[in-house]
Amino acid sequence: MQIGFIGLGKMGANMVERLLRDKHEVVVFDVNKITVQESKSKGATGAMSLVEMAKTLKPPRAIWMMVPVGPPVQRTIDTLLPQLSEGDILIDGGNSFYKDSVRRANQMKEKEIHYVDVGTSGGVWGLKEGFCMMIGAEEDVFRRLEPLFKSLAPENGYARVGKSGAGHLTKMVHNGIEYGLMEAYAEGFEILSASDYDLNLYQIARVWNHGGVVRSWLLELIEGMFRINPRLENIRDYVEDSGMGRWSVLEAAEKNIPAPVITLSLQTRFRSRQEESFAGKVLAALRHEFGGHSVKTK
Repeated sequence: MQIGFIGLGKMGANMVERLLRDKHEVVVFDVNKITVQESKSKGATGAMSLVEMAKTLKPPRAIWMMVPVGPPVQRTIDTLLPQLSEGDILIDGGNSFYKDSVRRANQMKEKEIHYVDVGTSGGVWGLKEGFCMMIGAEEDVFRRLEPLFKSLAPENGYARVGKSGAGHLTKMVHNGIEYGLMEAYAEGFEILSASDYDLNLYQIARVWNHGGVVRSWLLELIEGMFRINPRLENIRDYVEDSGMGRWSVLEAAEKNIPAPVITLSLQTRFRSRQEESFAGKVLAALRHEFGGHSVKTK
């Protein structure tokens, strides 16, 4: 199948490689020309611009975007739209907010262009393991694109989960759950590391991964981390977030759904970025005021 592919970052380049392995015809574009050359060396056709890409593809076109969420997605759409025609498919495989995807799909529908949202998980391991894909699309459009999904995903690793927006909604909640799981593992291993025993955290993670009820791919990654760096030396406790955890918390609030684990895991990430906590200073000072408790100073 012929496919245009925009965005050759850590995930995008690996996705293109998997498509090429299955003999799909891939036309690639990225603002980084080095990555375009790397994909060309593996069999892709390179385009110097989005306009050139659209002209290279045979109608009805299918174009997959793997670009950063927000303005880059909209800029890409705005540039491509004049080049697209009835029956073309534009796919957003990034982490866009699902309501933005619904809005874009409705706008495209007016021009009889199909907009598909694909929540994509797999990270840097996707080349080897395959990418998990949650797809929001009409049934006939999904079937038209299915050869691509089969090439990109492991067995049983993709599904049409609903109409426009459903793919990115599902991925949003997937990432919210991921936040909670990661936080639980982190807290558990901190308790173990602070114990009076000289525990081998790599050994424990390995044992848990063989029959423990908490075994998972995330725990396999933790096992590998502790094997190489048992005390995680030279790593700061500074944790970013992609935004999808925030959206999960906001969605829960909008629907009056309690989501304490996901919410607290997000708040913990915020705390990790503070050199000092003003709230902590308030607490310390207040304890001193009402109870005469000592305050530590710099």
